[in-house]
Amino acid sequence: MNTRKLTYSAMLTAIGVATSSLIYIPVGASKCFPVQHLINVIGAVTLGPFYGVAMAFCISAIRNILGTGTLLAFPGSMIGALLAGLIYKYTKNNLLTVLGEIFGTGVLGALLAYPVAAFILGKKAALFAYILPFSISTIGGSLIAYILLTVLKKTRILKSI
Repeated sequence: MNTRKLTYSAMLTAIGVATSSLIYIPVGASKCFPVQHLINVIGAVTLGPFYGVAMAFCISAIRNILGTGTLLAFPGSMIGALLAGLIYKYTKNNLLTVLGEIFGTGVLGALLAYPVAAFILGKKAALFAYILPFSISTIGGSLIAYILLTVLKKTRILKSI
């Protein structure tokens, strides 16, 4: 394990947990959390897919323990982080990474949230019920991440990370 990457991922995880009770949008059984998607994209670009998925898992787990999240956070955040991380690893393109996060969370994660909601949480919902709220959440956070990455790239701070 790389100590620098581990420290950076712990810092991003702490930011995700600290902001989870302040910035979320309640939609049905889910609590949409745009900061998660910002962290997913930043983590994908700076740390890679493994750390991105690990951070998404840790943030979701801690949010659930603290009562600021739901089990729906796991499929949404982790699938988005994985897809964003893999896309950045192979393309090095920030825009494609953002689109990967949006599709991974907004579509794939939302579809995988259905069985969690139906069978674990006992919530009745249509198969496509989470696509709109997950998409709104991930588009907001991902666009903020894209703007932040653009600024960091222009100021050359991203190279030092």
